[in-house]
Amino acid sequence: MTATEIDGRAIAARMREEIRAEAGVLAAKGWQPRLVSISVGDVAAAELYVRNQQKQAESAGVAFEARNYPAEISLEQLTGVLLGLNADPRVNGIIIQRPLPAHIPVKALQKAVHPLKDVEGMHPASIGNIVYNDLALGPCTAVAAVEILKTLPLTIEGLDVCVIGHSEIVGKPIAFLMMGLGATVTVCHHMTRQVAVHSRRADAVFVAVGRPGLVTGEMLKPGAALIDIGINRVDGRTVGDADFASCAEVAGWITPVPGGVGPVTVATLLKNAVLATRMQMDHYAAAFAVER
Repeated sequence: MTATEIDGRAIAARMREEIRAEAGVLAAKGWQPRLVSISVGDVAAAELYVRNQQKQAESAGVAFEARNYPAEISLEQLTGVLLGLNADPRVNGIIIQRPLPAHIPVKALQKAVHPLKDVEGMHPASIGNIVYNDLALGPCTAVAAVEILKTLPLTIEGLDVCVIGHSEIVGKPIAFLMMGLGATVTVCHHMTRQVAVHSRRADAVFVAVGRPGLVTGEMLKPGAALIDIGINRVDGRTVGDADFASCAEVAGWITPVPGGVGPVTVATLLKNAVLATRMQMDHYAAAFAVER
């Protein structure tokens, strides 16, 4: 069996067309979606990613502003910056770029972003809403991975799913999203005994651990879908958490790295930006009885 390679770039392109149309509707009402990216200190590690975000945003009709602050900025000062952006109706979404200096904990900044402007879906309220099956602004990577699975000719209800990795922003949200869709979910982590026992009986496997080659073809059920979310650098190449060659011989569908989950994650960020803008427009209209 040779797996069908899932084209994340094509999925993202279709999403951007829908985003562009919705952004145009909002812009006509005076609410063009606008994102502000916050980075701190040396931006070399995130510079390429920020440029890609800006390019994709502008192509989808979403304004994008990149701001960089000195590495010496304090947590209190940066929190003040975020509170100002929260209060600015011209800003509809805030992105916190990583890495950050050691003295600035990313979770503190994520909590400081207003939930209505949390386009990354990292605020505790955004994560918590998933438990209640209320997606709203979900964590981009987790939502993107699930959206990719939904494009396949599989019946989600009753599907046996294995999630390898249980981080707060990817693994756990994927598990709750899939349960919300009616799937039966097993979550594996670093204390799980015999991960392969669980992954071999799954119809779909998500892996997000950060260990290249962790999942091999021997760990998959023939015909299963494999959504590889890992991003690793090995010998100058970008690879996922799966051994692509062996997995492609067993799986029915597989996401490449790069070109799989990554492009859909950026498109999901832009989709969140449009949704956040509409939510803010509705909020202001309700609060101030503004004619729309």
